[in-house]
Amino acid sequence: MANSRFEYVKQFERENYLLPDTYIIIRVDGKGFHKFSQHYQFEKPNDARALQIMNRAAHKIMSQYSDVMLGYGDSDEYSFLLRRGCELYERREMKLCTLFASLMTCYYQFFWREEYGEEKRLDEDHLPVFDGRAVVYPTFNHIRDYFSWRQVDCHINNLYNTTFWNLVIKKGMTPQEAEQRLMGTVAADKNEILFSELGTNYNNEPEMFKKGTIYVKEYEEDYQVVSEIGLTPRQKQRLEKKRKKAKIVQYHIDIINDNSWWDSKPWLME
Repeated sequence: MANSRFEYVKQFERENYLLPDTYIIIRVDGKGFHKFSQHYQFEKPNDARALQIMNRAAHKIMSQYSDVMLGYGDSDEYSFLLRRGCELYERREMKLCTLFASLMTCYYQFFWREEYGEEKRLDEDHLPVFDGRAVVYPTFNHIRDYFSWRQVDCHINNLYNTTFWNLVIKKGMTPQEAEQRLMGTVAADKNEILFSELGTNYNNEPEMFKKGTIYVKEYEEDYQVVSEIGLTPRQKQRLEKKRKKAKIVQYHIDIINDNSWWDSKPWLME
């Protein structure tokens, strides 16, 4: 009821507005996905169908919001880059974090049902749930370094998991024995174990597993990078229409060392 004597409780609410004129990255992570993947018997070391569910959910989120320019995901996490001039929810941190976490949770469940149907029905005690966090970065160099960090993490984890599960599946080791075998090893050691002992060339593993999945907004026509400061509402509307027409393109490539890939997409620096 408006203007009631109880309305004073609203004074306890606090909002954190993210810094203006900075890039926002929202990262969503699966909660307890280790147990979740065990319960639904994901394929090891990678379950392509489960990864595609993550990808479809991320693609749907990007298609819903023109402010999301780039998405990168592997395993049970996804990072979304919001353009520098984003005003979604007035840049309120709690709104943005809860929005993306709830969207990923809902879309993941929706596409899970589409992918598995009755083959693997979700039960109420083992539902996919995601949390979210927001971080702001002042320059585009920080953005590149952020996504490089996530791709390095993807490579390190996937190389370990690929070697670990091959030792378990192909050599019949227990998880404890495989963990002990890999203790203290570096990347070159793991590659050698895979090749010499397990007959697996890591270079031939699917690129999605090794490099993660990148979604980026791309424009069919030339898109000039302009500042929205000082633009009229009409001019801003035209830019928004162009953003809504952008295509979402998928990549499984090295975004750490490939400068040409970043250079070909100047609108990401907007």
